[in-house]
Amino acid sequence: MGCNGIRIISYLVKIINKIKHLRMKKIILSVLTLTFYSMMQASNPFFETYNTPHQTVPFDKIKTEHYEPAFEKGMEEHEAEIQQIIVNKQAPTFQNTIEALERSGELLDRVSSVFFNMLSAESNDEIMEISQRIQPKLTEHSNNIILNAELFKRIKTVYDQKDSLDLNTEQMRLLVNTYDNFANNGANLNDADKEKYRELSSKLGKLTLQFGQNVLKATNAYEKVLTEDQLEGLPQSIRDAAAMKAKQKGIEGFVIDLTAPSYVPFMKYSSNRELRRELYTAFSSRCTNGEFDNTGLINEIINTRLAISNLLGNKTYADYVLQKRMARNTNNVYKLLDDLLVAYKPEALQEYKNIQEFAAEMEKQPIDIMPYDWSYYSEKLKDAKFSVSDEETRPYFELENVKKGVFGLATTLYGITFKKNDDIPVYNPEVEAFDVLDKDGSFLAVLYTDFHPRAGKRQGAWMSSLKPQYIENGQNNRPQVMIVMNFTRPTETNPALLTYDEVSTFLHEFGHALNGMFANTEYASMSGTNVYWDFVELPSQFMQNYLIQKTYLDQFAVHYKTGEKIPADLVQRIVDASNFNTGYLCLRQLSFGYLDMAYHTISQEFKGDVGAFEQDAMQKTAILPTVEGCYMSPTFSHIFSGGYAAGYYSYKWAEVLDADAFELFKEKGIFNQEVAQSFRDNVLSRGGTEDPMVLYVRFRGQEPTVKALMKRNGIIE
Repeated sequence: MGCNGIRIISYLVKIINKIKHLRMKKIILSVLTLTFYSMMQASNPFFETYNTPHQTVPFDKIKTEHYEPAFEKGMEEHEAEIQQIIVNKQAPTFQNTIEALERSGELLDRVSSVFFNMLSAESNDEIMEISQRIQPKLTEHSNNIILNAELFKRIKTVYDQKDSLDLNTEQMRLLVNTYDNFANNGANLNDADKEKYRELSSKLGKLTLQFGQNVLKATNAYEKVLTEDQLEGLPQSIRDAAAMKAKQKGIEGFVIDLTAPSYVPFMKYSSNRELRRELYTAFSSRCTNGEFDNTGLINEIINTRLAISNLLGNKTYADYVLQKRMARNTNNVYKLLDDLLVAYKPEALQEYKNIQEFAAEMEKQPIDIMPYDWSYYSEKLKDAKFSVSDEETRPYFELENVKKGVFGLATTLYGITFKKNDDIPVYNPEVEAFDVLDKDGSFLAVLYTDFHPRAGKRQGAWMSSLKPQYIENGQNNRPQVMIVMNFTRPTETNPALLTYDEVSTFLHEFGHALNGMFANTEYASMSGTNVYWDFVELPSQFMQNYLIQKTYLDQFAVHYKTGEKIPADLVQRIVDASNFNTGYLCLRQLSFGYLDMAYHTISQEFKGDVGAFEQDAMQKTAILPTVEGCYMSPTFSHIFSGGYAAGYYSYKWAEVLDADAFELFKEKGIFNQEVAQSFRDNVLSRGGTEDPMVLYVRFRGQEPTVKALMKRNGIIE
């Protein structure tokens, strides 16, 4: 039903409110309500079979007004399906309880996947308002299922019989996961504690949602208008992008904002130290005060998580989370972080000294390197040492060519191909959709790509799913996957020319996409990236290894104007520079990991100052001085609105895995299809069907060690 229909309903309601006869008013309102929902259902695309290629989401038909009725109906249908499981008079079995629960909630899953993807990639004020209204309802709905004593009784009955059931590996994994999911989310609590759990989980959902929305709004709220004489040091490509941004906003001059393609190169190239300080302060103080202040939310989120973990019998939130991680416990996490700190900190301190000395020589006077200086002088030293810069490599990383290179790598390794399908509806004109075909020509998946920043898109880069893979009634339902990034836009004079880091990010997210597209499991809850959080980054980080392989770069990196291949000497300089500041970069990641663990190993209510707590938690990794009022925590979306709470260490954990995995490719040949097929069969396609270490060892033949990572980074020979 469109806006006119809603206006008519509103008008009729006003008339009805004037009716004084209470019974008559109730009757008319009831009829009107039924009519309203009937009209909504008749025209709501979520309630219809998608008449699109591969039954992809009909983005061209979905309107904002369709979401809430679809959520309501989805929850209603799901509740009915759960009730059918509960009232089943037959004894609980794997099929009539565990599998039936797994298959339930199809409509709710469908609308949720679309809505929450759009909340991240194509949001607006109205969608954000809907999310605030719908999140508490979804939390309540989830709790109604998890805390249902009759349902859990049936699950436990099956679980207690697991050793006598004739289940295959994947079915057993589903049974254990289902039981643990209920038990770890309050199903074993008494009635009073269940109510407490409901309150806490509902509160946490609202808090984390608000945190993420504050970050997006604060990022969009800032812009710096510059004049020509304030652009000193900026390459022409960055000037053109800033000029185009100003023109689009109807502003005279040049606009720099806090999105990555604008902020990052400005900090890297601007020779105006005062402007760098101003931009850095704006970026690093987002959400520390004012309308979008997240500091109070951090306290509430941490304390709510602690209360939930305590309620469930855990001392800390990290203890609660790590039960379902490869790391298993906090000791193993800290051992990884501490071991890497010992190995990499001497290198990082030497790198800081090198930058300090170089800056003093460049400026003809001593200079204390501040955080807003690091990128600038690092880039200068890197260019002087290796004679390679983003501006030199950009012409060879034109987006269309990079796409061919990234897709082509998957073709070389796995034999899959990508065919653009313009008949698939997309949620923004910039988005492209591809049919992905397996090496035998059969349909494998749909891949959506979304490359550039917009006001409604959150920062960063991510992969997600619009439809998971699963097998039901003998039919293998293939997945629909999307990768979303915030890359440099084309300008009026040039196509989109990417930085080396942006190409690396593309490969990273594409690795996640392969994990999703190759999925081949019975159940959606264990498909694709539904794996332990410290295993999920292996497929993505593995792909980034190729970007320092000359034979790979030679396949796609050509000059966007001349078509000339990237020169061999430039490739060698890229390879030589690949470990530049590797110590500093490692410590930066470790600092985030230590901060995350510090927040989530708290065992008493957190009442401290966020800034002071952060400095203390990150002190052992500190290389640069701090800037007053600048903090990481208020915009640390990974742990406060994403899924990385007590899990940020997983980036380094997976880095150990990916370096070790790539060692096998280097031994057998980096494009070896036999090794690639083993990686696909044992890691990429198996999802969460087995313990991740079992899957990894099946591929690699051994458990990983940190040696391959340290060797790759030049820390050891």
